[in-house]
Amino acid sequence: MKKIQNGRRTRRDWLKQSAKALALASLPGCERLIPVGQTAVKVGLLHSQTGAMAISETSLRDAGLIAIEEINAAGGVLGYPIEAVVEDGRSRFVDEFPRKARKLLSEDKVVAVFGCWTSASRKAVLPLFEKLNGLLFYPVQYEGNESSKNIIYTGATPNQQIFPALDWFTSGTGGAHKRFYLVGSDTDYLYSRTAHFIIKKYLESLGASVVGEKHAKLGQQDFKDTVQAIQRSDADIIFSTITGDSNVGFYSALAAQGITADQIPVLATSVGEDELRSLLPSQVQGHYSAWTYFQSLDNPQNKRFVELWKREFGRDRVTDDPIEAAYTQVYLWKLAAEKAGSFDVSKVRKALGSITDFEAPSGKVKMDPKTQHMFKRFRLGRIREDRQFEIVHESADWIAPDPYPQIAFPGWKCDWTRDGITKGAPVET
Repeated sequence: MKKIQNGRRTRRDWLKQSAKALALASLPGCERLIPVGQTAVKVGLLHSQTGAMAISETSLRDAGLIAIEEINAAGGVLGYPIEAVVEDGRSRFVDEFPRKARKLLSEDKVVAVFGCWTSASRKAVLPLFEKLNGLLFYPVQYEGNESSKNIIYTGATPNQQIFPALDWFTSGTGGAHKRFYLVGSDTDYLYSRTAHFIIKKYLESLGASVVGEKHAKLGQQDFKDTVQAIQRSDADIIFSTITGDSNVGFYSALAAQGITADQIPVLATSVGEDELRSLLPSQVQGHYSAWTYFQSLDNPQNKRFVELWKREFGRDRVTDDPIEAAYTQVYLWKLAAEKAGSFDVSKVRKALGSITDFEAPSGKVKMDPKTQHMFKRFRLGRIREDRQFEIVHESADWIAPDPYPQIAFPGWKCDWTRDGITKGAPVET
C-alpha cells in the first residue's frame, strides 16, 4: 500500500505515534466498541485499484487516506488513531467486492467502510452490510431507486444531477436541445440502464426525445460504430453515462470523426477532472459534465483541499466530485462518531442526521436523516483547454435528495421505521 509522504511523517508514522500516546486514553461514558487491547480504530477502504475502474477509483482510495492522515495528525477520533485497511475490488463487482467486504467486516472488524464506485459493486455488497450490520459510505452519484439503513449515500441522486442538467440543456440558455442520444455502459452496470430509464421519462415531460441509445462493455475502447450511429440519428446532444476508462475510447472516437462540442456537445455524468487527465485537450474541450463539485470551485475550503492534494500526491494530480466526496465522508463519519460518543453503527448513523454545518471543499453540507443521502448544490461545468471546468451554471441553493423521483418510480417511497426502510410496490423498469 502506498504511503502518503512529502518530506514529512507518513500516515504510518502518525499511527505509531498516536497509538502509543493514546493507548491508555480514558474517555468516561464513551462506548468505543473495538476489541480489547486494540490501540487504533479500523476502517476499510474498498476501491478498484486494478482493472477498468482503476482510472477512477484509485484516487478515491487516496482521498480516504489523506483524510485519515489529517484526522490522525489532529488527535484521531474519540482518543483513537484511525488505521486504514485497504482492499482492491479489482473491477470485479460480482465476486471480488463482496469477498473483500466480508473480510473487512468479519475478519478485520472495521467500524465503517468507505468504498465502491459502480452501482453493481454497491448492490453486490449491500446484502452483506445489512446482514452483518456494517456501515458503508458510498461517494459517487448514482441512479437512485435504493435506500438502506446500512449505506450513507454522499453522491448525488438523479434529481440533484440529471434533472437540473436536462432542465438547463433543454432551456434557451442551454441551447434548447430536443434530440438526445444516450450512451452508457453495459447491462451489468446498473447505473447506466436505470439512469437512461429516468432520463427518458424526464425528457418526455420537457417535450424532448431520445433518438438513439447504445451501451458499451465496461473497458470497451472501440466506439467507431457508436459514433457513426450518433451521426445518422441527427441528435443535437449526447448524454453519456459511460464509466471508467471506456471514456478514453469514446471521446477519442468522437474526435476522430471530427465531432466537436460546437456540433454535438456531450453531457457526461461520470467524467471528471481525474478522467480527463487521460485525454487530449483537443478531444474534450467544450464538452460538459454535470456534478456537484469541481476543482475550480472558488472558496477557501476548496483552495486548501486542492493545495493539500497536490502537495501530497503531485502537482499533476487533480481533484473531482467523487474524490471530494470520498474525502468529505471520512470527516462526516468522524463528526458523527464524536457526536455519538461511540463507534456503534446505529449510534453513528443517528448522529449523522444532526450534522448540518460542516464546511467541505464543495461548501457547507448536511445529511438528510430520513434517506441517509446528502443535500447537494448542482453545478454544470464546461471543459476548458487545460482540462479543468468552467462552471457555467449552479443551483441557487441546496437540492434535497429524492432517491425515488415519482416521474420515474411512481408509487415508490422511502419511509423510515424503527426496523429500517419500507417501500411502496416496485415498478417495471
